[in-house]
Amino acid sequence: MVSRVNSGARLDRLPISSFHRRVRMLIGIGMFFDGFDIYIAATVLGATLHSGFSTLAQNALFVSATFVGMMLGSFMTGFLGDRYGRRFTYQFNLLLFGCASLLAAFAPNMTVLILLRLVMGIGLGAENVVGYSTLTEFVPARVRGKWLGGMAVFVVSGLPVAALTGTFVIPAFTWRAMFILGGIGGAVVWYLRKSLPESPRWLESVGRMEEAEALMQQIEAEASGGAPLPEPERPLAPPVAYGLSSLWGPELLPRMVVGSLALIVINTLLYGFVTWLPTFFVKQGLTIATSFQYSMLMSIGAPIGSAIGALTSDAWGRKPTIALASLFAIVFGFLYPFVNDPILLPIVGFALTVPIYVLVALLFGIYIPELFPTEVRLRASGICNTFGRGATIGTPFLVVWLFSNYGIQGVLTLMIGLLLTLIVVVLKFGVETGKKSLEQMGYAAKVA
Repeated sequence: MVSRVNSGARLDRLPISSFHRRVRMLIGIGMFFDGFDIYIAATVLGATLHSGFSTLAQNALFVSATFVGMMLGSFMTGFLGDRYGRRFTYQFNLLLFGCASLLAAFAPNMTVLILLRLVMGIGLGAENVVGYSTLTEFVPARVRGKWLGGMAVFVVSGLPVAALTGTFVIPAFTWRAMFILGGIGGAVVWYLRKSLPESPRWLESVGRMEEAEALMQQIEAEASGGAPLPEPERPLAPPVAYGLSSLWGPELLPRMVVGSLALIVINTLLYGFVTWLPTFFVKQGLTIATSFQYSMLMSIGAPIGSAIGALTSDAWGRKPTIALASLFAIVFGFLYPFVNDPILLPIVGFALTVPIYVLVALLFGIYIPELFPTEVRLRASGICNTFGRGATIGTPFLVVWLFSNYGIQGVLTLMIGLLLTLIVVVLKFGVETGKKSLEQMGYAAKVA
């Protein structure tokens, strides 16, 4: 007999336990290697260029292939995840990335490496969507912001780790070793993740009630440790079926617009400013060595900013935290072009990096997956990420034009304009998701 499944409310009233920590670890280490592999391009491409394996034009194609692959992966994973489940999807994309990374280590020429990078990009783009969305469906609403923001710390930690690893590994073992490390890491995580369960929320949303109930009983037994659990809240309304067409309906279209715009803004900030910092520093008269030292110092702001986002979003709410972080980024973005002192420059740059990565945690990890009902969560998140990743394809050309004609002031004027737009759109059209159950958010969309 199929019981009361009501998996969302039952998951939300669970105490944090070894079950949640195991799920976080298994998803988190995969997300770490996702971040690690995104950021190894900076070290690998310098080595391939120096050795004569690649040209500047080929390096540009390598970067473009990464972004195109991530855009395709973001789009495809949404449909796979909502159709075949979260578990199948995060295992498939990790296997795709891991195998392509291992093959890349043995690429005979740059053309083959670029093609393999396209495949890796598909896996990387998919991992970002399905990883955050899957954890969203397991963690209780009262601490969801903290846990999802913590997941963003896993991802952005790949930035300093990749830089440090490349510094020691590439001179000793060549750039190929970096792909071997990423591939082996992905393969190990793929094996460990075989024990990661399917989302009971998804099972229930597709009518697989017996599986959802059996899995919920296992989760409850582990999480409670045999102690009695409080009664779950009753469902707000009978289950409502959401389909692909609902994303363009009056209930969810405003959320799609907010999510897409938010990810366009944060991707432009990351790939239009943060990744260009070494170039900006050199153009401002610093040596290459000093520029990398400044960039490394500022990169420490990535995990710090993500951690701040994780620790504040539940207490302050999603919308206020997004607006406040954007405001701080605007202030320091306005000050940055006028700082010439060699001591103050990295300090102000660090102060600018921190709120940017608060937004990374909030937008990538927390807010966007919460906006949409379980039935269409991955498709909606995937489409929003597709717009965000698509913006990165043209961003480098726009940044070069702005910097060539207007200097760093031109680049930061674009960033400040985008941040102002983000504040207005989120505050006026966004919905507050903090500490609300995912089912409550879906119900609110239906009755809006």
